[in-house]
Amino acid sequence: MRRRVLIPLSVMSAGLLGAMTLVGIVAFTWPLFVHASSPLLTSHGAFASWFFVCLVPLLLLVALAELRDGNLDVKTVALLAILVAVGTVLRIVGSGISGGEPLFALVILTGWSLGRGFGYLYGATVLFCSALATGFVGPWLPFQMLACAWLGFLAGCLPAVKGKRDVVVVAGFGALGAIFYGTVMDLWFWPFQVGLNSTVSFVAGDTVLANLYRFFIFDLTTSLGFDLLQAVTNVVLIVAFGRAVTGALDRTARGAAFGANATFGSPEPLR
Repeated sequence: MRRRVLIPLSVMSAGLLGAMTLVGIVAFTWPLFVHASSPLLTSHGAFASWFFVCLVPLLLLVALAELRDGNLDVKTVALLAILVAVGTVLRIVGSGISGGEPLFALVILTGWSLGRGFGYLYGATVLFCSALATGFVGPWLPFQMLACAWLGFLAGCLPAVKGKRDVVVVAGFGALGAIFYGTVMDLWFWPFQVGLNSTVSFVAGDTVLANLYRFFIFDLTTSLGFDLLQAVTNVVLIVAFGRAVTGALDRTARGAAFGANATFGSPEPLR
């Protein structure tokens, strides 16, 4: 598989992505650090709404920063739109199959082929658009967008390798990425969805390590099976179609000449 980084991150974009990452870490982990009597623990839905309100403008600022710096042009935006449409179709096809969604393999391959900046934008955008198309809209959506954006970004950070080992590297990341995404999303709803009398329930005001231990047991006993199924799905799809997908993206990149600067020479005199 060939790898080309089409959208190098500018300083401003890197700073905005860092800000979004910090906001996301806080959004996923804040229940671990609040007091047991905090009113925030009873208003998770409202918090998710505010998180969405913060996330979307930051994503738009990243896109505007890339447009300003010339790293994102009309052809790149068109490619992003096409890939979002393909990903939305895959999400529709895979909806209702817990642990068997093909969309995540495409996000990983896109991040690997087109770079971490493009992978970040694609992961967030395709989750948003596919949620609108499938009706899977709720307080979980901004968390899904950010987790999928992290998946695309991390795929773009994979080291370049030569020969056929690239398939092994990307497929291995596909397996780990499925577990990462599932674990992060479990962390979002675990403090609010597990019964208060369960041995794996979140205990407000308890130590961080104690709650993380309960979360580990909860994830291991309830969700790991679905995450492993998604890991197998990612590996199979990447091994089977990875070269074809990345080859098509590479040919598109070379044909569209992303990032090429137009030059104008002096016109030849008329004869």
